[in-house]
Amino acid sequence: MSVQDRREELERNLAGVRGRIERACAAAGREPGSVGLTVVTKFFPASDVRLLAELGVTDVGENRHQEAEAKAAECADLGLRWHYIGGLQSNKAAAVARYADVVESVDRAKLVGRLAAGAVERGAEVEVLLQVSLDPPGADHRAGADPDDLPALADAVEAADGLRLAGLMAVAPLGEDPAEAFARLAAVRADLLQVHPGAARLSAGMSGDLEQAVAAGATHVRVGSAILGSRPPAR
Repeated sequence: MSVQDRREELERNLAGVRGRIERACAAAGREPGSVGLTVVTKFFPASDVRLLAELGVTDVGENRHQEAEAKAAECADLGLRWHYIGGLQSNKAAAVARYADVVESVDRAKLVGRLAAGAVERGAEVEVLLQVSLDPPGADHRAGADPDDLPALADAVEAADGLRLAGLMAVAPLGEDPAEAFARLAAVRADLLQVHPGAARLSAGMSGDLEQAVAAGATHVRVGSAILGSRPPAR
């Protein structure tokens, strides 16, 4: 595929996703433009990131440290906001904070000090989203903190130099109606906001369930395949 063909494909797909977001906002009685879009570029080349930037994308998400670090460096001239959204190993946390503007996958206190160290070394504030599990107790769930553990985790981030508690991130459990999962998330968010009113961001919803997330109050959605297409094989 030529560069121009790829640009046109991305432009069509972006328009489709932006239209979905606008319609979801309208259906939920929310203001147009109240939901931000983070495009997840996992496994796709930096050339696609450049095309997305030309098309007005400002926020890009990655979930593998080595790939994210290299891509952020290669695209440093674009002025993008880089979101780290994957599972985070504690021994990589400081390195992630040296390039990520937003870390969306903080699910345990062990990560906080190391993220803070990287942010302080970089000399830039890193925004933190706490990843909360929406699975029932005892389930073999995706990554995320238990909702009962969020107050202590939020306090740890608030107290750390170089970090700013920005809100929550979650993924709907496989095999469950996402609307029900995101309703639970909305309740968890309400509890957090009572204590941390500045932590208002809610990153939820992906290619298959962004409408349900917007209905539940998501302020940002994370979309990959609906814009970029099926992921190429892992490198």
